[in-house]
Amino acid sequence: MQSLATFRNELQARNHESHAAGQHSRVRPLKRYDLGAAAPPDDRLAAELRGFGPIGLLAILVILFGNAVFIGFSGVLVLLWAWRSHTSWSKIGYVRPRSWVRTIAGGIALGIAFKFLLKAIVMPLLGADPVNHAYHYLAGNNTAIPGALFAMTFGAGFGEETVFRGWMFERFGKLLGHGVGAKIFVVLITSVWFGMGHYSVQGLAGAEQATIVGLVLGTIFAVTGRIWMLIFAHAAFDLTAYAMIYWNLETAVAHLVFK
Repeated sequence: MQSLATFRNELQARNHESHAAGQHSRVRPLKRYDLGAAAPPDDRLAAELRGFGPIGLLAILVILFGNAVFIGFSGVLVLLWAWRSHTSWSKIGYVRPRSWVRTIAGGIALGIAFKFLLKAIVMPLLGADPVNHAYHYLAGNNTAIPGALFAMTFGAGFGEETVFRGWMFERFGKLLGHGVGAKIFVVLITSVWFGMGHYSVQGLAGAEQATIVGLVLGTIFAVTGRIWMLIFAHAAFDLTAYAMIYWNLETAVAHLVFK
């Protein structure tokens, strides 16, 4: 009886080992991108969105006309484009700052100082009217405050910087390269484009000011490749301009240096 029991136990053990070996042989090999080991392979749509074929050009047009839906929407579309096209966030300037405090404080300080410099010195030298008549309706207008704040922070700070600095620099850079000459050209063309976008509402003075802003912020972006400080600087610039309008200080600031 012991021999029969021993034989049965050995047979069961062998069957168990054979079953385990069979299961192991059927295990699916681990692909190289499983478990986050690497990014999954690229897809055709992503490649076309990054290119300049029909789909790539259509994406460009949709982004450029995004603000027709609501202000700042073009910036949202750029982020969606970057995600779906598998474009690295760093290529459109969204690099995590080494210090958020220095980035935010530096951007705000730059925006405020830059606005005072333009209003008190640069624009008077260009013969600009001290009063921005296109937005003078905001003077003392409490009901317009929420809309103005949204337009100047989300629409201008986030939206315009994401489009005119981050996205346009990436698109032109892919076409022209990233040499010094190419970067200078991109700074110039995006600044003029940015300035002309302000002409229909603010006239020549508004276009001149926007072009100068584009040149300065574009140069900073071309050198650093980082957009966060520029977002805060742009928002602070516009909010400072808004404060001057709201409290009727435009003429006083414009005459600080040149009476």
